Amino acid sequence: MLTWPAPQIPALPGHGGPVRVHDSTTGAPVVAASGPRATMYVCGITPYDATHLGHAATYIAFDLLNRAWRDAGHDVVLASNVTDVDDPLLERATATGVDWRDLAADQIALFAEDMTALGVIPPDVYESVVETIPGVRAAVETMLADGTAYRVPLEAGAGGDRPDLGDVYADLGADPAFGAVARLDDATMAALFAERGGDPARDGKKGALDPLLWRRERDGEPTWDGGTLGTGRPGWHVECAVIARDALGLPFDVQGGGADLLFPHHEMSTSHARVIDAGHGARTHVHAGLISYDGHKMSKSRGNLVLVSRLRAQGVDAAAIRLAVLSQHYRTEWEWTDAILAAGVARLDRWRDAVSGNGGPAAEETLAAVRAALADDLDAPRALAAVDAWADLALAPGRDTADDVEGAPGLVARTVDALLGVRF
Repeated sequence: MLTWPAPQIPALPGHGGPVRVHDSTTGAPVVAASGPRATMYVCGITPYDATHLGHAATYIAFDLLNRAWRDAGHDVVLASNVTDVDDPLLERATATGVDWRDLAADQIALFAEDMTALGVIPPDVYESVVETIPGVRAAVETMLADGTAYRVPLEAGAGGDRPDLGDVYADLGADPAFGAVARLDDATMAALFAERGGDPARDGKKGALDPLLWRRERDGEPTWDGGTLGTGRPGWHVECAVIARDALGLPFDVQGGGADLLFPHHEMSTSHARVIDAGHGARTHVHAGLISYDGHKMSKSRGNLVLVSRLRAQGVDAAAIRLAVLSQHYRTEWEWTDAILAAGVARLDRWRDAVSGNGGPAAEETLAAVRAALADDLDAPRALAAVDAWADLALAPGRDTADDVEGAPGLVARTVDALLGVRF
């Protein structure tokens, strides 16, 4: 797939240090990338509705990690996907009378516009589910041959001209390390699996948590040649396992996404990676907190969405939206309010005023403070406070300008652009 245009990232003097992030599995801070190459997979959108602030906050969080890694001298490879064939997309297309391909294309384009406006660096590898079907098919065929997957009989009328070939499920009993990512008890896993797209009660499964790998053909659903699997389409978790493996190799440094992806999605996709290639998936799992609005988690199903495109259409500067998001630590759960957005708008205006001159207070310590904040689990609020402190000095009424440094405002502007992704 084509990505959106990459922003130009200005050069900064020196370089940042090792970046520590919170590992969701251990609960401890870790240096997720220690070699010259840093690899990250961030789960992408299911394109049946516009980008909301929950999406934006997640992609901005991992964009910070991308920028901090680059500033530390790593050669970063970022991979992501678009789940352009999935039940929610097909249901929305049916409900609205729109072809699912047209709906997906429209929403993918709008997502790209939003990411461009928000200054998010695009993935180096950007794959749709449709593009990766041959790889998924091969992986599932391997699992069937190895005995780590099995078939479940179909209901009447399913399966096209081969109803004898059932849906394919992963046998989690073949992976003794299953559960090591999220470290949840059985009852919690069962509840979350049912809540987040699983089918624990389906007859014929070996284990209630076993996830779907290949869904056979059904009337009214898009379908592809599955070779020995039979016509059908991929399951959710195996798609990401295959894309990440092919794009980054195994193991890779970070798998990222919203906190609601920890289980079952990241647990399952990591299990598939282990089983398919005797690999280890991601070394570190990093998750962004969920955003609420009107007292509930922002979600498409509930409809309590604040859309990036709508804010932009209302004339809100996308840089102010990004600053509003950055004012909250990426791991916290928080509620979007008009006051948070207003603070982002005011901060952007103040920073623009502060960097408008040719000279100003020395800025080297500001650069160092921003770098230190991001190296400490992407502490964006602390980084913003460092820039605020410089802006307060620069805009102080009647301040002594005798010690002003020519070019200091430019260094601050480049720091904010390169590390925080906010361009004036």
